[in-house]
Amino acid sequence: MNSSWRIGVDVGGTFTDFTLFEEKKNYLFNHKTPSTPDEPAEAVEKGLIYLIKKYGIDPSTIQYLGHGTTVALNMLLERRAKPIGLITTKGFRDVLEIARQTRPNLYNYEIKRPEPLAKRAHRVEIPERINADGMVILPLDHKAVEQAALQFMRDGIEAIAICFLHSYKNADHEVKAAEIIKNSFPNAFLSLSSEVLPEFREYERTSTTAVNTYVGPRMHLYIEQLKERIAGLGVKCSPYIIHSNGGLLTIPMATKFPVKTCLSGPAAGVVGATAIGIEANQKSLIAFDVGGTSTDVSLVLDGKPFFTIERNIAGFPIKSPSIDVSAIGAGGGSIAWIDDGGALKVGPQSAGADPGPIAYNNGGQDITLTDANLVLGRLNPNALLAGELPMDISAAKSTLEEKIAKPLGISVEDAAAGIVKIAASGISRAIRSVASSKGLNPIDFSLFAYGGAGPLLGAVVNEEVGSRVIIIPSSPGTICARGILLSDRSFDFVQTVLATLENNGWEKTLTAFKQLTSKADHWFELENISAHSQVVKYYIEARYLGQSFEVRVSSTVSPRELTQEQFVEAFDTEHKAQFGYYIPKRAIEIVNCRIEAIDRNNKPPIRENLEPTKNVHPHERPVYCGSFFGWKNALIYNRDQLSIGNSLTGPAIIEEMSSTTFVPPNYNVSIDNTDNIVMEIIQ
Repeated sequence: MNSSWRIGVDVGGTFTDFTLFEEKKNYLFNHKTPSTPDEPAEAVEKGLIYLIKKYGIDPSTIQYLGHGTTVALNMLLERRAKPIGLITTKGFRDVLEIARQTRPNLYNYEIKRPEPLAKRAHRVEIPERINADGMVILPLDHKAVEQAALQFMRDGIEAIAICFLHSYKNADHEVKAAEIIKNSFPNAFLSLSSEVLPEFREYERTSTTAVNTYVGPRMHLYIEQLKERIAGLGVKCSPYIIHSNGGLLTIPMATKFPVKTCLSGPAAGVVGATAIGIEANQKSLIAFDVGGTSTDVSLVLDGKPFFTIERNIAGFPIKSPSIDVSAIGAGGGSIAWIDDGGALKVGPQSAGADPGPIAYNNGGQDITLTDANLVLGRLNPNALLAGELPMDISAAKSTLEEKIAKPLGISVEDAAAGIVKIAASGISRAIRSVASSKGLNPIDFSLFAYGGAGPLLGAVVNEEVGSRVIIIPSSPGTICARGILLSDRSFDFVQTVLATLENNGWEKTLTAFKQLTSKADHWFELENISAHSQVVKYYIEARYLGQSFEVRVSSTVSPRELTQEQFVEAFDTEHKAQFGYYIPKRAIEIVNCRIEAIDRNNKPPIRENLEPTKNVHPHERPVYCGSFFGWKNALIYNRDQLSIGNSLTGPAIIEEMSSTTFVPPNYNVSIDNTDNIVMEIIQ
């Protein structure tokens, strides 16, 4: 029986994670390798070479390769790309500058918005005008577009955004402008707002299109490097890129719409956490992924993650459906430092993969959260990546004493414990904030700790959160990669309506969905998606007349099968769920109609198929368990020593290739039927 392999890859700031699945025998394996920030595709290639050798894989039998990437996000955070050009309607040159006139922080006058991605000299106005009904008022000035293209060529601009007023209603001028520019400037990367975000709200549409344009050339280069390296190994399949809503994009789509990948990896992690939670009968979770550079927090309620239509990334509003993930600068590589007032701080700066923590002996000069956990005995210096990445505990301890403990006048263990506590407090605040913003209490949720450092910090984080249960999946450090194997290929289509129900709004809504369905059908055909795997989800974004925000009402059946009265009832219910009230008989305005076209994937099993090691007894080592318990001799287990149904009481350390779990003395641990570690506080 020939093997057939599926691989999920998530490129993080510190490690690149792999989940390998053999479809015919249902084998699931995991691997991690240090990331290569200067060329992320290099780490992907190295990991694939390792897996191919270790498991004797014929590269041509790899049928699927899904990929999560931080390339677009890092380009925004670091502002390393070249300036872009913007072509817009005459009189709207400064839309990016004017923005929404809202302050990022009401009482902090030192906070400034980031500079627009297109400098003012590179924002060119074109005589043309289309009104809000899509009617042409002023034809497109072709000569002005040609002159703009020549100006961009002279200025060395390689990426151009085209965003004309009301192009979401009529895209003709944008399409024609793109044709003109391509004739003069064939190598330019072009983004049309009518393709990137065909919705009303000029600023958000322009901003999202500008971000797409800014990250586009680098994303294109990265994808070409990735394809070249993968093909060089003999892999025949074309990779997919996961996008921010938890679905998968083909390479052409990811190249054209890189803005959709800004939260690629974190979204995959939530997909994985949700699936594991459902199988474990834990459908309401607060999932937090502690990686090397950051922590991502998300809510899962009744087996469904929360979604958002608009979010702010690196100071730029991006309007695109995405899983609602909140990130803070707290991870294993977060740097501990002392501020001018003598207070101990942790992050948001990170040592990343290169040079990494002091203990890596790779040139790092700063104490990190990883170094602190090593000094406290919670990390085994010979256990990271199953012993493939040994750590120098003496270097970590001496540097911690010199840079943190002595300046603060405290012991080394107090300094290390303080670093861990500060990082955990930041994560706890993020968790409480995410829950309270939805009107929810974190105590009513189970914590789902994953990522390389999540299980290590889970109990410390929970000191301030107060959840009854902490769930730690098998191979927690590779959940994002596993989530990619659980993701479906998908694409979103949207159309703005802007009509009240009293003003034929429902009829216009049905017409919009008819047009969107046609687009979805065309996408299914273009992507060669078989009829039995096609799924369509429907969303109506609406508001009470006079509101400035929308509520999203979802449906698994076409709105053509619903009555207007049924929609009103569903809208009122959703509005009350989100905001605590609804207004009977208030006029409702339909804003956007949206369709999500989905290609249902074959899903691998959630659990790894590993036989537990028999007759192996845990050993002991001293572990610092906090100021109340102090140093304790903790039992040290390998994860594969624990079988379904096993139980133990802390203090204990559970080690595995991708992560380490710290169990304080006041916790009981059991292994549930889906091979998760379940930690419960001893009452």
